[in-house]
This record gives sequence, C-alpha cells and structure tokens, in this order.
Amino acid sequence: MKLSRRSLLATTAAVAASPGALASAAHAAPGGGRPLRTGFERLVADGYAVLDGQRVGVVTNPTGITRDVRHIVDVMHADDRVDLIAVFGPEHGFRGTAQAGGSEGRYDDPATGLPVYDTYLKSGRPLADIFTASGVDTVVFDIQDAGARFYTYIWTLFDCMESAALAGKRFVVLDRPNPVTGRSAEGPVLHKEFATFVGRQPISQAHGMTVAELARLFNGEFLTKPVPLETVTMTGWKRSEFYDASGLPWVPPSPNMPTPETALVYPGTCLFEGTNLSEGRGTTRPFELLGAEGIDGRWAAAANELGLPGVRFREAYFAPTFSKWQGKTVGGVQIHVHDRVAFDPVLTGIALLVTAKRTWSGFAWRSDNWIDKLTGSTQVRRAIDAGADPDEVVAGWQEELAAFRATRAEYLLYR
Repeated sequence: MKLSRRSLLATTAAVAASPGALASAAHAAPGGGRPLRTGFERLVADGYAVLDGQRVGVVTNPTGITRDVRHIVDVMHADDRVDLIAVFGPEHGFRGTAQAGGSEGRYDDPATGLPVYDTYLKSGRPLADIFTASGVDTVVFDIQDAGARFYTYIWTLFDCMESAALAGKRFVVLDRPNPVTGRSAEGPVLHKEFATFVGRQPISQAHGMTVAELARLFNGEFLTKPVPLETVTMTGWKRSEFYDASGLPWVPPSPNMPTPETALVYPGTCLFEGTNLSEGRGTTRPFELLGAEGIDGRWAAAANELGLPGVRFREAYFAPTFSKWQGKTVGGVQIHVHDRVAFDPVLTGIALLVTAKRTWSGFAWRSDNWIDKLTGSTQVRRAIDAGADPDEVVAGWQEELAAFRATRAEYLLYR
C-alpha cells in the first residue's frame, strides 16, 4: 500500500463549536463524561458553513438522526440555511423499509417531498450519472457504521466518493462513533481478487476506524481520482470507547443489527453466512445465536474448552422465522460476552467455525465459497479444512494485518 499521495488527502473541516440549533442537545455522556458531539451536531452549530452556497444531497438511512431522534434530512429540509435538494438511499433504503439485499428504489419522500435516489449496488459512471441528474453540488454522507469490513455501508461510502469524483462533485462526511471502539484493526485483509460489495478494498475484517477516517483512507489509498473531500469530525470521542459511552440513541443500521451488542460480535460471527449454519437471522438475537439441525451440546462444550478471552458459550435451541433453517428447531450456541474489552470477535468467529466443523458432521461451506468473499481470501477456509487450530488460522494473516495497520495509522483522526 502506498502513502505517497498524502498531499491529496481531504482536509478535515475545522467546524467551530459555536452555539447553534442542536448545540444544547450535545450533553455529556452518561456518568458525567466529556460531551460527545457528532459531525452533524458540529455542522449545525457552525451554521452549515461547509455547505454554504451549495445544492446538497445526503446519503443516509434511519441512523442519520439527531440526539433527540429527529432525522437529519427532516432537520435540514426545515432549515433555510441549507439548500437540500436530494436524498440517496443505500441497502435497506433511506427510511429503512427493505430487508438484507434490498432497497427502496426511486421515489419522492412523503415527509419532505424530496426525490430519493437508490444507490444500492450502483457504482462508477451509473452512480455518477445519478449524482449529475440530481442537480447537487455537494454529496453529504451520514450513516452509522458497525465496524466490520463486510458491513456494506462503508462500500456505499467508497462507491459514492468514487462516483462523486467522476461527476465533479464535492463530498462531505459527517462522522459518528465506531460502536465497537477504534482501538485496533483485526482479522484478515482482503485480497483484491476477492473484491465484492462486502469488501471493495484491502482493509482488515474489523477495521477499527470511523467513517471519516475510512473516507480519508479511501481517498489517499484506493481512489484512482480522489474526490474533493471534507470531514466534519466529532468532539469528545475516544478510540477506546464503546457505543454506550456516547450517550447517543441506537438506531438499528440494518434489520439484523438490532443492538450495539450485535455489532460487538458481528465482525466474527458474520462469517457463518459462508456456511450452512444459521447466523441467527430470523431470531431476536442475530449473530449471537448460531446453529443448525442436528447440532447438540458438544459444540458449546468444545468452544468453552478453548478458554477464549471475554466470552462463554451456552448450548441453545431456536427456530428461525426466516432465512436458513426457517421454521425448524435447530441446535447450536448463544454467545455471551462477559468482558467486552478482552473479547476478540474475529478470533471467536474463527474458533466457532473450527469447533463447529469438528463437532458436527453436517458442517459445510456455502457452495459459492462465500466464506472467501467474507474473509477476503482462501486462507481461512483452506486452513480450517486442513485441520488448523484457531491460533494457527489467525497466524496466517498477521503479516498482511501488520502492513494494513501501518497504513491505517496515517489516517486516524482521534486518540
């Protein structure tokens, strides 16, 4: 990875903390900690100065809310200081009506009358043409991420940045916390030949970055034509903090990400999408419940014997209402994280794959080798099939991870 284009990096907008419409809502975190202010709160407090004189379109979804749970599109539409003319919806849609792998299409938003354009699975020139047709000068991005490479909103960010550059548009990213902290990057790094919408570029499985930091990384490392980029940072956020320290309301970024606890395990247990086991879709605990028909308590026992840090496993039975094993009672495990600081979601996901394969004769990878798209190469699948222990699987990506960590460090905005 190259670092020679740092002069092309976007500037971070120095948005002043002056009184504004939402400034009074930026209270201290629970327990009297530092006040956290999101990128949007700082944007409003500065009177939308970074958007002055611009026709604006917003890429967002239901997570684009204020501290008092108003949607930023509704707030901006009602404010004469900003000229909001369009909305762009990602996977699941702007208002969030679509399930995984779906979107809302093109429509006029009933609440505001604004045209809503569908960005899902659109990139390059076709998406650039949508930006051009919308008439916007500046594209604003404000979506809550979950912290994992295969969570698609960060690739919506990448695709929108790339297409905005092609269309000659400015790009502004409003930052929000990484809900599972920004302490470190973990997991395998994507190989470019495995690039899909669950991983466009070579970053690690748990990236440990905010969306503004990712935007800087994308612009400096991966975009052939960097976009004119500004990032409106947060104040009061530390890399070591989990989401509950922010004092912000949690809105599920997607239907199967109901709580911050889901986000905590997701960077590891989403790997079960690449198997014939249920990853808990169709239950009230997606990605915390895993299982399949024919699995019994031996899996939980084998996983507990590994003594993984910060987590225990309970023998569990459940009946998914949709997705894999729909309507059948399946056996498996429920993940119980008792020390989230010590917990390693990627190691845990690998360990659960290894023990599931060893204790259940019905274990199988999806026939399309989706596991390779999720992990970013064939290394994990091949190592597990060869009988490797979890630590041996993890050792296989350490050199590439170290290189990514060095690159990542150049783009971090917070301590």
